[in-house]
This record gives sequence, C-alpha cells and structure tokens, in this order.
Amino acid sequence: MSLRYKRILLKLSGEALNGGDKSQIINSDILNQYALEIKSVVEAGCEVAIVIGGGNIFRGATSASGIDRSQGDYMGMLATVINGMAIQSALEAVGLTTRLLSAIKMEQIAEPFIRRRAMRHLEKGRVVIFGAGTGNPYFSTDSGGALRANEIEAQVLLKGTNVDGIYTADPRKDASATKYDTLTFDEAIQRNLKVMDMTAFTLCQENGLPIIVFDMNTQGNLLRLVQGETVGTLVVPQA
Repeated sequence: MSLRYKRILLKLSGEALNGGDKSQIINSDILNQYALEIKSVVEAGCEVAIVIGGGNIFRGATSASGIDRSQGDYMGMLATVINGMAIQSALEAVGLTTRLLSAIKMEQIAEPFIRRRAMRHLEKGRVVIFGAGTGNPYFSTDSGGALRANEIEAQVLLKGTNVDGIYTADPRKDASATKYDTLTFDEAIQRNLKVMDMTAFTLCQENGLPIIVFDMNTQGNLLRLVQGETVGTLVVPQA
C-alpha cells in the first residue's frame, strides 16, 4: 500500500474523549473508535506518534479555579498522562504495541522522554504516546505536539478535531462559512485563523512542518490522509 506520509504525529484534544458529554471523562466507544482508526494506519505501514490534551479532566490555563498558573499547568500535564494511559490501553486491546513516554518522570507508568528512544520505538512499529506536554508550564499540548513532531522528524502534524477542516468562520455558528482546502502559514496568520496556538504554529512554520486539520470522528479519514487523499485543510509553508 502506497503511503504519502510514513511517519505522523497525531494531535488529539482531551475533550474529544468524552464525546461532548461533560458528565463523563472518557467515552469508551470513542476511545475504541480512535484505536481502530490508528490501527488501520499502523497496519498500512505508517509510524504513529500521538499527543493528547487533558481538557476533559483538567485544563491548566485557567484563572477561575484560583489555582496558580504554573501549578494548574502541571495538573493539566498529569491529566494528559491519564488520557495517554487510556489510549494506550485501548490501542493494546486492538493488538498494537505501544510505549507511553512522559516529559515528567513517573517510571512506574511511563518511560521518560528520550528522543532517540522514541524514534527507535517508531522504527520498530510501536505506537508512541507522548504525555505531560513539554514538561514545562505556560506551554499547551498544541505546543507539545509541534515540538515532538519536529523532534521525531514527522512528515506532517495531523490535528484531529470534530470539524472537517479550517473555515472562514465557525461553521457551527455561521452558515455562510466556507472551508479552505489549502492555506499557507502566512495566510492563516493574516486571516487570524485559529489553527493552533501561536507558539505551536510558529514552531511548525519555522521548521517547514505541514499541518492538516481534519475530522477524526469520520471513519477512514486518518487512513485516507496518510495515503495522500485530500482530507481536511492542509497548511503549508509556501504556496
């Protein structure tokens, strides 16, 4: 099977795991669905790394809680490890081999992040899950995803969402919103399109790493993407 992308970093939001139902932290059906989607691309020969947010458990950058920003960010990092453990379990349940790597040392449940080790796991066909963001406060999991994608020399950063790409406005609120198939980084900045936070976006721009924003909840989208089909919106360094 011909693949356009042989090594990817998949960025998922923590909120996606509860399926929009805030009464539960993790929806097992969605977790299993994601595991099967990831399995399909691994079986096709793609090397997969994952970064997942923790917003379904605790969002670090919040002042409403009264918690110190740095302390809150560390709590958010721990939430990403919980989600990482959940997706690790789901992936192993469908027959994949995984490794969970944490930017914060917690040897009983995750390996420490070492770049060369992570790349070796990928070369061996293991799905690598990066937890705890960058290990530093004031950085989002978007930034963590962009950093890890560049470190492992991924060919593309895939941002899985519940919308099928980037629009001129929020399509759920504005019926006249139109979808972009392709954008340059400069166009996305000029049009103030919220692709990722600016730190993550700039990191990808400066290193020439393309981003694809796509609907992770549509079955088969992930496999079609790695095979080179046009799915979602592609953000590229130059037109």
